[in-house]
Amino acid sequence: MSWTDERVDLLKKMWSEGQSASQIAKELGGVTRNAVIGKVHRLGLSNRAGAAPAPAPEKKSARAAPAEPAPSKPAAKPEEKVVEVTVQPRKPIVPAGQPLPPQPSANEISPEALATVREVEKSAKRISLMELTERTCKWPIGDPATDDFWFCGLAVQQGKPYCEAHVGVAFQPMSNRRDRRR
Repeated sequence: MSWTDERVDLLKKMWSEGQSASQIAKELGGVTRNAVIGKVHRLGLSNRAGAAPAPAPEKKSARAAPAEPAPSKPAAKPEEKVVEVTVQPRKPIVPAGQPLPPQPSANEISPEALATVREVEKSAKRISLMELTERTCKWPIGDPATDDFWFCGLAVQQGKPYCEAHVGVAFQPMSNRRDRRR
């Protein structure tokens, strides 16, 4: 299939009428939608949104090398709508070696749960990392950078990594967390 002057004129006419590349390809026959889009771009007809078409390119002599098609861009559609999107700001990433930002305060946990945890930690087994098993509470206590760091070590709650008191602090109901954010 070649682009004859008649076919190019029909393409220009249908394009200016607002017909889609698929409709034009079907009417012309023997060309694909992508071929129509490529020809529209090479003719400078791609902007239909009220702007006048670009002037037709000059005809080249038969001896000239074939021109490479310009990279195609999607044709602007008159029915495009602008949608505003609000993007929530991301939390900043703390580089390695930098102090962490302030963590949520302990007063977000119920006072009863904190009192229970403090009582339980008084009677905890105070075990080291090497003494942990699947049956011991893995709740860390203290600063890991000091010698006074240990794990609770009491019996774990079924299916959880912590004892009953620490499960009450670690696994809070979803509704409580939602209410705190407000």
